[in-house]
Amino acid sequence: MPARRRVPSRAVPATLADGQPGRDSALAAVPAAGNRREISMPAHLKFFYGPMDCGKSTLALQMNHNHARQGRSGLILTRYDRSGGALVTTRVGLSHDAIEVTDSLDMRRLVREHWARGRRVDYLIVDEAGFLEPEHVDQLAELVDEYHVDVYCFGLATDFRSLLLPGAKRLMELADEISEIQVEVLCWCGLPGRHNARVIGGRITREGDTVLVADTVASAAHEVRYQVLCRAHYRRGELGELELGEQLILD
Repeated sequence: MPARRRVPSRAVPATLADGQPGRDSALAAVPAAGNRREISMPAHLKFFYGPMDCGKSTLALQMNHNHARQGRSGLILTRYDRSGGALVTTRVGLSHDAIEVTDSLDMRRLVREHWARGRRVDYLIVDEAGFLEPEHVDQLAELVDEYHVDVYCFGLATDFRSLLLPGAKRLMELADEISEIQVEVLCWCGLPGRHNARVIGGRITREGDTVLVADTVASAAHEVRYQVLCRAHYRRGELGELELGEQLILD
């Protein structure tokens, strides 16, 4: 049986004698209300990844539902949701209010603020986690290791160029568990689809900004869309003739 983590009971000072911020000052002097540091119990950082349409956001909301049913209290966060707002949305019609992760957001401080208001935070659900900055992931790892907050991340592993996204790369380096979502998404040829191709004007593009929010469903109102392809057809730039509107969309 693994040894339980022990956390010092003495709070880390927010500032040092010279006035400089102390170590982990964002979490210093956390009030007792909702504080899991008093209970020595392990937490985990988990990353669930897969291509577009595999049900990542649906699974994220299901995970939140399951934990809430057991009396746990958590926060839902997202970054660059397809809705363009502070929501986790799915293509099966489910949605949930969320906290938008900005470049400047310190998730340690976010948790501390909730504790200060007397709200328990047992876990975080982070959707679109592939788009996190590496610093965000480091903050999540600290919450897990030092403050016993479970963190469940969901997102793409690679971008439209088939390169690891910054948040996904850091999660693969730090996560306790890494799981590929098992809802299989098929390329138009029938082989498993693992690559998220960006399609502009009916052709695959391999240049542009890493983040460009669009859907996998073709629309006259949007020139840009994404299509999941197998490696061979991604490499060849072949989109096939399947109408994406006929696909079963799960994410």
